[in-house]
Amino acid sequence: MQRQGIYLLLLSVVGLVALGVVMLFSTSAFAQESHGDIYYFVKKDAFWLVIGAGACVVGAMTDYHFWQRTWKIWFVLSMVLLALCFVPHVGMRINGSHRWINLGIMPFQPSELGKIGALFFLCWWFSREEVDPSRFLQGLVIPIGSISVLLGLIGAEVDLGTTALIGATAVGICFVAGANKWFIGALAGLGIGGILGIACFIPERYARLTSFLHPEQDQLGKGLQQWQALIAFGSGGFEGLGLGEGRQKMLYLPYAHTDFIFPMIGEELGLRFTWLVVFGFILIILSGGLIASNAKDRFGKLLATGILLLISLQAAVNIGMTTSLLPNKGMPLPFISYGGSNLAVSLFMIGILVNIHRTGAPIAVTTRRQVVLASRPVPRI
Repeated sequence: MQRQGIYLLLLSVVGLVALGVVMLFSTSAFAQESHGDIYYFVKKDAFWLVIGAGACVVGAMTDYHFWQRTWKIWFVLSMVLLALCFVPHVGMRINGSHRWINLGIMPFQPSELGKIGALFFLCWWFSREEVDPSRFLQGLVIPIGSISVLLGLIGAEVDLGTTALIGATAVGICFVAGANKWFIGALAGLGIGGILGIACFIPERYARLTSFLHPEQDQLGKGLQQWQALIAFGSGGFEGLGLGEGRQKMLYLPYAHTDFIFPMIGEELGLRFTWLVVFGFILIILSGGLIASNAKDRFGKLLATGILLLISLQAAVNIGMTTSLLPNKGMPLPFISYGGSNLAVSLFMIGILVNIHRTGAPIAVTTRRQVVLASRPVPRI
């Protein structure tokens, strides 16, 4: 099963990426930001897909201990790029948020690199022999306090979703590393309370928190996207309307090619394909869990666990958001939604998982002849 796990992982990722490309062809032509070119977003996504494929190969071919030795570079680089989001003529303000920087060729979202920087640091910290995770200072205060710099910069962009995602992943890594469960529970409670408290002081975020409970009561306001998403799921039913036949993408459902591409899958391809998407992420979690459990050292186990948490939690938030189980939050569906930075970083993390598998603990293979010999009685002398 461990050997087959890597094939299930790669098959699931390739299938999700392929579905994302197909749905992008179907939905992006109606986007308001297409600038008159129906293939505008398809071309940009193809550019990032090539970069992501290259990053995946680099991650698979590079010994994952390299990231353990160079964590400082990625941590500092993340802070610098996040700070550049607030520099005029470098940072880009879109929809009221400072989340992107202009690289000249394509915009880049530094918070995606911030995920990597925080992950590398946490795994390095807990893999040190002198660190005792059960202690309050070494198990929570130092690691969480260190990444709070990144969390503060991302939160200042007004990107509370990514802030919560990295924070939840950090808490999960602390738990796996062996931190005191009571400390973790208190920290998780403070984190959730802090996110909710900040959201309550931002009118737009507060409206999102309240409108998801009854989106039909605010169909033209903050509940618009989730209400239209529910209509898309209902219109598609089990079989779907057919590829390209969806109606919500025709400017009824804003950002149908990005954060709300999951309802478009339901409308055009039906409930069966939405199940396949969920099943694909379950396969990634299961196969990634096998890789993590068979990693040859502590750093590899924590790194694989952190990657799984980042991908699975983001998928869960997007699916929960588009089905009105969670408040509306701009977070793409990994491997499927349009979002170049997220696609490239997600594929890079999959490459790291492949490398952890390649250098993992060897599998003991027992041949049939060995079984027969072992079953024979030992002769008495």
